[in-house]
Amino acid sequence: MSDRSLRGMRLGAQSMETEAGVEPAPRQRVEYRTEDGEQVFVMFSSEAEIPPVWTSKTGKEAFLVDGERPTDTNEKAVRTHWDMLLERRSIPELEQILADRLELLRSKRGA
Repeated sequence: MSDRSLRGMRLGAQSMETEAGVEPAPRQRVEYRTEDGEQVFVMFSSEAEIPPVWTSKTGKEAFLVDGERPTDTNEKAVRTHWDMLLERRSIPELEQILADRLELLRSKRGA
């Protein structure tokens, strides 16, 4: 008889507890806007520090409505591998190295 009482139940798939008496954490809805007027709404905890810039789903930067715009810091641009290579060699030198390496590869292939 006891196996019949559990028939049809999805054990583990549904909680047997109710949500009565449970209060969700306090939250706040924050609005951001992109340069072209797209609105972005984000939910944060009421205790969270709100960032001044948010990236929208479309990949655009959205700024906090009624908030201060972040100031640009004068940081150095990230140096790429190509930038560092150009600090050591000139374009003609790089072209010569490429030609030498291609010649070496072609001689190894027998072409």
